[in-house]
Amino acid sequence: MNRLKHAASPYLLQHQDNPVDWWEWSEQAFAEARASNRPVLLSVGYAACHWCHVMAHESFENPAIAAVMNELFVNIKVDREERPDIDHVYMSALHTLGEQGGWPLTMFLDSEGAPFWGGTYFPPTSRYGRPGFIDVLRQIAGIYRSDRERVGRNAQAIGDALQQSLQRIAEADEPDLSHLASQIARRFDRDHGGLGGAPKFPNPGLIELLWRHGSRAGNDASREAANRTLVQMARGGIHDHLGGGFARYAVDERWLVPHFEKMLYDNAQLLPLYALEAARTGDPLLLEAANGIVAWLKRDMLLPDGAFAASLDADSDGEEGKFYVWTLAELAAALGPEGAALFARHYDVTADGNWEGHVILNRLDTPDPTPEIADRLSALRTQLLAVRSRRVPPGRDDKILADWNGLMISGLARAAGLLGRDDWIKLAANAFRFVTESMTDDGGLAHSYRAGRLIAPGFALDHAAMAEAAIALHDATGEQHYFELARRWSNHLDRHYGEADSGLLRMTRADSAALPVIPRPTHDDAVPNANGLHAANLLRIAAQTGQPDDRALADQFLAVVLAAAAHAPMAHGSVLNAYDLARNGVEIVLAGPTRESFRRTALALPHLTTMLVDCPDPDGLPPQHPAHAYAKQAGNGATFVCLHGRCLPPVTEPNRLAEAVAGAG
Repeated sequence: MNRLKHAASPYLLQHQDNPVDWWEWSEQAFAEARASNRPVLLSVGYAACHWCHVMAHESFENPAIAAVMNELFVNIKVDREERPDIDHVYMSALHTLGEQGGWPLTMFLDSEGAPFWGGTYFPPTSRYGRPGFIDVLRQIAGIYRSDRERVGRNAQAIGDALQQSLQRIAEADEPDLSHLASQIARRFDRDHGGLGGAPKFPNPGLIELLWRHGSRAGNDASREAANRTLVQMARGGIHDHLGGGFARYAVDERWLVPHFEKMLYDNAQLLPLYALEAARTGDPLLLEAANGIVAWLKRDMLLPDGAFAASLDADSDGEEGKFYVWTLAELAAALGPEGAALFARHYDVTADGNWEGHVILNRLDTPDPTPEIADRLSALRTQLLAVRSRRVPPGRDDKILADWNGLMISGLARAAGLLGRDDWIKLAANAFRFVTESMTDDGGLAHSYRAGRLIAPGFALDHAAMAEAAIALHDATGEQHYFELARRWSNHLDRHYGEADSGLLRMTRADSAALPVIPRPTHDDAVPNANGLHAANLLRIAAQTGQPDDRALADQFLAVVLAAAAHAPMAHGSVLNAYDLARNGVEIVLAGPTRESFRRTALALPHLTTMLVDCPDPDGLPPQHPAHAYAKQAGNGATFVCLHGRCLPPVTEPNRLAEAVAGAG
């Protein structure tokens, strides 16, 4: 019996009509495995995953293969976005087997949940140099029946490797940020940006690290690596030039051919980076990319309750990328001969196409248009978008994830300040309101919401990302309730997710159901790690309160996370960026009843190390705050720029703030 029809996840519901006897992850499923003496087949994927759909069509919808699965295994289906803890543990187990990883994740477990073998995508019969799925099923089930000792040895070896990977460095030297940034810049592709090779992912945490180094040290190599990556992505096919937003990654080194799924978290992290570089350079291409992300968000991802959906599928009408690609004939029919000819010159449109006989719109090798031509191209893009909107759209995963929404809320609020878009702050505030009103759970947050159902308790990243969002909205608006929520969620993290022995945050609550190992990663994946975000949040909270105890707590936690990150600093962009904030953060104290004009100016500064301190009453500054001595000089409104325990004289004119911040550094 297939048990997925009552699932909340759109991904699981995609499989509710499979002939496979799917279970959701539950103790009942493992009890069935023990009672029937069968191993567990764990299949992990997500709704926007192209190869997940391929394996579903080839194998899970095939009655013959499903019959073998049902006879030999207890089959569990998991949405990795709904249960990132399960995905993390079993993907880590696959890595111990020497596999690169990816989705769909296919793992074989004993009846207690211990993994003993696995892989990713398997074709139904042997091809692509991979064994056929039905052969794998029979072989694994045969070994489980006849050689349980071998299964136990495999499971023990994987378990030992997982435990070993959790060992932490007790102490480590503080990182040399300039040296690390220079190393990373050298690994970035000089021609196309991004880390060299293919496939090519955005890696926003590393772009941010390079941007910080370029700004702080005036390092041309880091600044150029960050800029080139953002520019080439905006020119490439990974960027949706009609509808806005970016796909998850490119399969080539030039950013031409995307893997067409669009994820909320990628665009959440790219939005403030594009706004930042657009504010610094004035480049219209980068401004177009930032505006396009928000246009896509409002058109395709905004749900009626104000929050944001999780993703858009790579496939539509059964084909990957069909919604996004064109032929020259289609463009001519939509734009007419003259319009099509102009558009073709600027978006790499040819009769032969640039991908499987079709055209992926891009500007990688085309000239920058004049302002007049740019206006004409904008009108043509609008026409094409209207035509495209009549196609069968990609499927949308409409579950609401607290962590991904938190990342987007923060991105919107930061980008709004940089580009002067107050309407984006309203968009962010509406999403924030939904999460806080509809996704609270036992003093904290739930992880996922769909159709009135919550997946709870939430994970560490839910609280860290929403605390970051609250701080960003507090900076943008000065409304105190946002700051109070940031403190509450940060305290909740320390109380329910902190580990006394390691000092780090675990992924799950301390009272969560057991997995083969306790997931406590510190490295970034496609999303920043909760430990890195929490470290930065604690620093910003300490800046706002001005309390030495808060800063001591932030420094203590950051030291622990830095030690954990020492073995692989490039995988810990969020941690290194928090460290940069600790070492080089500039406090901008907004004081007095007429401070709002200073707020707008401060938010528009293209900096990543500024921390806004909102102070309606200058006398309210703690006595130990370095700006306290200047408080009486604030009058109706002033700004104090402080660094490393010292403050410059008050700035009483907003147009002098940028100069003061530059002088403080």
